[in-house]
Amino acid sequence: MSTIDTTATHTTLRAEGFSCPSCVEKIEARVGRMDGVSAVKVHFASGRIEVDHDPARSSVEDLVAAVAKAGYTAAPSAF
Repeated sequence: MSTIDTTATHTTLRAEGFSCPSCVEKIEARVGRMDGVSAVKVHFASGRIEVDHDPARSSVEDLVAAVAKAGYTAAPSAF
């Protein structure tokens, strides 16, 4: 039985430094392991990273830091 997390926030980040599709896997793995992250999807062509997360357990700053640990630069998207 699955439950719906009503505390989840959807955050979109813009990332730079993608050079190949394997970058997607590295970022998804790093961010996906974070406490409070329920879903992560990296869009290679647009440089967008979409994350569903519990902001009390993983803040936007934490997400940006995780992307940096994977070797890429990210920032919150304005839209």
